[in-house]
Amino acid sequence: MSDQDWLSWANRCLTQSYDPSGDAKLKKWELSVTGDYFLRLRKTYAKGKQEYYSFNLHHLNDMNYLGSTASGTLTLKTIADDIIVQTYNDRSGDVDSMTTVLNIPVKNMEPERLDSLRDALNYFKAKGM
Repeated sequence: MSDQDWLSWANRCLTQSYDPSGDAKLKKWELSVTGDYFLRLRKTYAKGKQEYYSFNLHHLNDMNYLGSTASGTLTLKTIADDIIVQTYNDRSGDVDSMTTVLNIPVKNMEPERLDSLRDALNYFKAKGM
């Protein structure tokens, strides 16, 4: 598969699998892998608050899944505090920080789909090195 095939597959998989249902105040979300090997998640809430997470897949250390095929949590871990976390329009103030773990709620995650997503992320991890 080409870079574009992997990119299309990873984005389609993430978009179809993301499960926003556990966050009632969530108005909009964007989850994607970019052509420059970043995974990005932006959440926008009803009152305008935004949360933004981003990291270069080169820093991906581990991917785990906890749950059933119907729903669960995809946990992405980096080597160090490589995941950028930013909040905007937050009542308690805008925050910029770093973390090592990004938990992504997902649904309909069959084992084959999970393995294929792992392959795609590892492909981009190797490309970013």
